[in-house]
Amino acid sequence: MKLTEALTRRPVVLDGGLSNQLEAAGHDLSDALWSARLLADEPAAIEAAHRAYYEAGAEVAITASYQATYEGFARHGIDAARTRELLALSVELARRAGAGLGREVWVAASAGPYGAMLADGSEYRGRYGLSVDALERFHRPRLETLAEAGPDILALETVPDADEARALLRAVRGLGVPAWLSYSVAGTHTRAGQPLAEAFALAADVDEVVAVGVNCCDPGDAGAAVELAARVTGKPVVVYPNSGETWDADARAWRGPARFAAGQAARWRAAGARLVGGCCRVGPAAIAEVAGELAGPGPKG
Repeated sequence: MKLTEALTRRPVVLDGGLSNQLEAAGHDLSDALWSARLLADEPAAIEAAHRAYYEAGAEVAITASYQATYEGFARHGIDAARTRELLALSVELARRAGAGLGREVWVAASAGPYGAMLADGSEYRGRYGLSVDALERFHRPRLETLAEAGPDILALETVPDADEARALLRAVRGLGVPAWLSYSVAGTHTRAGQPLAEAFALAADVDEVVAVGVNCCDPGDAGAAVELAARVTGKPVVVYPNSGETWDADARAWRGPARFAAGQAARWRAAGARLVGGCCRVGPAAIAEVAGELAGPGPKG
């Protein structure tokens, strides 16, 4: 069954934060490539992390390509040919991790924002000073390579800025692979400060986009965003907030308390969410709880 067909029947469980699972296994992700470095250095670790989420009940694995770009790898001496191999490998590892489970699972190829390549925290601010055309030229080659690798869906994720969303929506046209568009938000605005209703509306008539929503945001902001995305676009909603902790880009560390609660998943489902999971600092145990919530009858009252 295609993922898009599954979404018409029931909610689907996403995985959690790949980086925190890798760090829990003892891997150092302190350099600018973050988890993408392990595509070259230790791919088996990425496969094991995906497997941990599948075994916890996740049905979709989001690949380790969030920070994997032609430009970013070039800064570390990796040429374009090898970058193509590593992007394709990210999809292969997620696919391989789901083999032999005895149930259907899917792979979402991650494409993070331009700011993720910069590794300076600007992925949480947007407003890079680049035109929509320039951002489209940045995103298109990587999306073409990921699409050729055969994922079930492209995850255009952690998008902080409606202008970057415009570029991504152009860049996915004609690739032959469905996509979801997921913003990083603060309240009812994008991280760049645009009204979220206007940002969601950009994807309403884009056929390639089969789900719209939010990720890597505070769990407290997710509920209103789910309702808004469903109302504005009429599409299935994707939601996978982080733990509620705040990323300190200078210290490259998370600060503050965790506020992610799996009990919120049933309410998100009731509001229109069909792809539900967690992002940074949400691990396999929490995803197992989300899977349990989504398997239930939904919220009462």
